Amino acid sequence: MPKMKSHRASRKRFRVTASGLLRRHQAGKRHLLSHKSGRRKRRLRSPFLKQTAIAKTYVTLLGGDF
Repeated sequence: MPKMKSHRASRKRFRVTASGLLRRHQAGKRHLLSHKSGRRKRRLRSPFLKQTAIAKTYVTLLGGDF
């Protein structure tokens, strides 16, 4: 059986933490920022940690074990 290749598009967008959580940046911080409040932009700056069924799929695509 050949080695499983990691999904390159997911590799660029997500990271897997040591505890197995999926880490990603939040959407909504690229453009149209003038009308968004500073509080909202600050909260969007922090990474988002997730552990759901979809996150498990992405961790598998990245070559990690769940």
